[in-house]
Amino acid sequence: MSAFASFRDFYPYYLNEHRDRRCRRLHFIGSSLVLLMVVYALGSGRLAWLWLVPVVGYGFAWIGHFAFEKNKPATFQHPLYSLMGDWVMYWEVLRGRVKI
Repeated sequence: MSAFASFRDFYPYYLNEHRDRRCRRLHFIGSSLVLLMVVYALGSGRLAWLWLVPVVGYGFAWIGHFAFEKNKPATFQHPLYSLMGDWVMYWEVLRGRVKI
């Protein structure tokens, strides 16, 4: 994370890496499924489902990057900031600030 002094500095870079609407849609779908899976696993007591959370979350996002953005996911170089960016972008989609 040395290239960015803070998450505030990183987030514009993150958004720039998600210019393709299809990629953002896949991120949103993956994040929504992650939330549903966590709620299901905790509510049902079937905690084994939790191992699928990173597979589903990153799977949808990475398909978006490799298939549509044609770039390398920021997760590989900035894992914490990238995870934070996923959820900030998710919230901004829900608020209508980022279009999908």
